[in-house]
Amino acid sequence: MRCLIVIALCVLAAVLAAPPHEKGLIINLDNGELCAISMQCKSSCCHRTSGISLARCAPQAAENQECSKKTLYGTYYRCTCESGLKCKGDISIGGSITNTNFGICVDPNKKEASTN
Repeated sequence: MRCLIVIALCVLAAVLAAPPHEKGLIINLDNGELCAISMQCKSSCCHRTSGISLARCAPQAAENQECSKKTLYGTYYRCTCESGLKCKGDISIGGSITNTNFGICVDPNKKEASTN
């Protein structure tokens, strides 16, 4: 059993040491490819539509799209926001466990229009 763990760790170390521009079977996956956790995807979003569906790499959420806060599991029902955007919404411990902390991607630097 120890031998299998050592082999698995060596394989994982070799995969993580691969140059980022090379496409692999385990990491650096393109959108649409099957994944287990978001770390495997180029987009950093491993998305599933339901609890029993297969997860696939998906693009991050754009401005005004639905988004997820960070999750404990590494897969999302809604992807996190693109760089520079913030997922505005409520965070709860229960939502983190059930993967239901959803919000809307907003630009934190954009001023809201004033109504006069």
